[in-house]
Amino acid sequence: MPLNMPMLLTWIRIVLIPLVVGVYFLPDTLMTVDMQNWVGAWIFVVAAVTDAFDGYLARRWNQTSAFGAFLDPVADKLMVGAALIVLVDLNRIGPFIALIIIGREITISALREWMASIGARNSVAVNSLGKLKTIAQMVAIPMLLADSSWMGIDLAFLGTLLIYVAAVLTVWSMCYYLMKAWPSIREKS
Repeated sequence: MPLNMPMLLTWIRIVLIPLVVGVYFLPDTLMTVDMQNWVGAWIFVVAAVTDAFDGYLARRWNQTSAFGAFLDPVADKLMVGAALIVLVDLNRIGPFIALIIIGREITISALREWMASIGARNSVAVNSLGKLKTIAQMVAIPMLLADSSWMGIDLAFLGTLLIYVAAVLTVWSMCYYLMKAWPSIREKS
């Protein structure tokens, strides 16, 4: 496993996951609830920024690797999944929304793995709909973690709207990927 800047950014994202979760379980004597919300949100933002840069840098600097291609989406799914579980625990989103998003990630990851095993991975490659879903999630989650107002903007309300948009895009993109894979599924089953 080569340790280069893109891989280091992916590992930093993985290390930040327990920090995002852990900050919400600190005693009130160490950190107020408001401070927990802001610190958790900012840790998530830092992790999300590493996600935006690691793949870009790997391609730009020609530092891609099979392990990096495996680890990057795993880190993304762990980060989003952990944050959604925290948000459910804090009653900031409903469990059904978390189930939709996490369930889709597991389903599409398995589908991509299966499609790769039959030599048809490109038919379920990431498209703009999936990227739009990811952007909606990555903007909504820190707003919901912050659960506050900023410059007169109700982040909790806006985050709730965006997480619903992300859930709709999640279902839509899952249907899209399943339809793209359907001919292979029918042929191989």
